[in-house]
Amino acid sequence: MRKVLISGAGVAGEALAYWLRREGFSVTVVERASGPRTGGQAVDIRGVALDVMDRMGLGERMRAARTRMRGMSMLDGHGNELFRSEEHTFGSGRLDGEDVELLREDLVAMLHEATGDRVEYVFNDSISTLEQDEHGVRVEFERGGSRTFDFVVGADGMHSSVRRLAFGPEHRFSRYLGQYLAIFPMANFLGLDNWQMWFRDEPSGVGGAIYPVRDNTELRVTLGFMSADPVEYDHRDARQQKRMITERLAGTGWETPKLLTAMTDAADFYFDAMAQIQMDHWTAGRVALVGDAGYCASPLSGQGTSLALVGAYVLAAELGRRGADHASAFAAYEQRMRPFVVLNQALATENPGGPAREESVERAKHSISLDADTSVAP
Repeated sequence: MRKVLISGAGVAGEALAYWLRREGFSVTVVERASGPRTGGQAVDIRGVALDVMDRMGLGERMRAARTRMRGMSMLDGHGNELFRSEEHTFGSGRLDGEDVELLREDLVAMLHEATGDRVEYVFNDSISTLEQDEHGVRVEFERGGSRTFDFVVGADGMHSSVRRLAFGPEHRFSRYLGQYLAIFPMANFLGLDNWQMWFRDEPSGVGGAIYPVRDNTELRVTLGFMSADPVEYDHRDARQQKRMITERLAGTGWETPKLLTAMTDAADFYFDAMAQIQMDHWTAGRVALVGDAGYCASPLSGQGTSLALVGAYVLAAELGRRGADHASAFAAYEQRMRPFVVLNQALATENPGGPAREESVERAKHSISLDADTSVAP
């Protein structure tokens, strides 16, 4: 039985583990955190990614867990309502569409449970070195010990360690998009009932979004700021990141002071630049990348989760194809995924608003077939 090591127990890693195990591989997942990650924002599953979830047998559960937003309001930096909509939200698009928005942690929990006890999980650890030869990949772990696998897949996010070890430093592939975002939970002090609130202070370029989850008992808060140039900070220093957000949003009106106070005490906290990972190849020898590690589109695209789910499905299908060696499987994976990735990354960088944007979204999210012998015109 061929052995695969996956780095990262997020959406891409869990989905890939499921499909590789279905294809008959022995699968190990290594994850730096102590367990499946919690927290984070609501994510969207769209287009062909919905078919992936249905093929996993998770479609009904996914749709039952979806958010139930009734609409949204847009406020200025002082809390004055500029407009409202009961037809769409900035976060999830049209409210009458087939797309599904749900909390990232709920999706990860579903995928993790779907792998059952058929996948080996190694938490509180990560890969420190990779050494390839014609027969396999020897991996050393940060907490000690080494093992050899037939293949290694980096599903470890935008700051992927596997990508750094196998392809080179992050700066060669990261394309900054001019924004930073922080995400954290807090109590629903506004009493929001399935209603999103977005605010933006135009002079300063700061703003955010608030929406209720967990039957309106909790809020998920997103705060962000624009910056023409990348900001230097430690990716693992949450205190430093919280100070940065507080300094940037100081003086902003409405309920911002309460949000900043809650952020200071938040245990679940995410902060990062809005950026894309753009690479000529996602495979090298016996190492491959999937999801944000290889082709992060940024939250600005609204398609990161769908890219992860579809990429995992396609990679596993090609590796499991009868008679295919890893070189041909990796080549087919790249060929099938490249047009899908290009169109979805463009949603964050090239397309205008209004009807033109909606047309681009529809085109992008359906621009790949899960069946290799069926082509989809780009």
